[in-house]
Amino acid sequence: MKPLVFNNRVHAGQMLAEALMKHANREDVIVLGLPRGGVPVAYEVARKLHAPLDVLVVRKLGVPGYEELAMGAIASGGVQVVDHDMMRALGIPRAALEAEATAQLKELHRREMAYRGHTGAPEVAGRTVILIDDGIATGSTIRAAVLALRQQHPKEIIIAVPVAAPDSCAALNPLVDDLVVLTMPEDFGGVSRWYDDFSQTTDDEVRQVLAQAACHETQAVSGP
Repeated sequence: MKPLVFNNRVHAGQMLAEALMKHANREDVIVLGLPRGGVPVAYEVARKLHAPLDVLVVRKLGVPGYEELAMGAIASGGVQVVDHDMMRALGIPRAALEAEATAQLKELHRREMAYRGHTGAPEVAGRTVILIDDGIATGSTIRAAVLALRQQHPKEIIIAVPVAAPDSCAALNPLVDDLVVLTMPEDFGGVSRWYDDFSQTTDDEVRQVLAQAACHETQAVSGP
């Protein structure tokens, strides 16, 4: 079967929502998007499921000189995930990891303030969390997000993404209660390959999406 290719993140979110409809209209469900690219995907899911939307900020720890290659990640709540095997294989010193973690923590806090108006993680205790990104390559970012969420004792964690690398899914599956992926192409080659439009999502777009979601939620609560 030919792998899916999505028009853009909105299209991907609409398709993903269809695969998650069993979670619609449940008061215990919260949808969390990973900024930036996961937020417009998550918005479509939250809208279709009539669930609240929030963000969980996670930052990749890039290998010095090869920043797109992740040696780990940090997330809201003080969680840090490190690929020690990669660090040993590439001879990356501990000082380089600490310097990158310090820089990314500063950016994490900046984004939390920009998107949510305060630092810290969303309230998820006792809730079903649907954690969404626009795709999964290495999985280090979303793994950090899962670990951050586990510290807050949710009822269950569901990872839902439009596209993911098969080996990353195999590694993530034991960590969560459910893993929903629309397509897992063997010749993965990167998340952007599976979108016609994979233009960068801006901070302003994230804020706009969160404001729209908050408006929908307020209208739902207040009624006609």
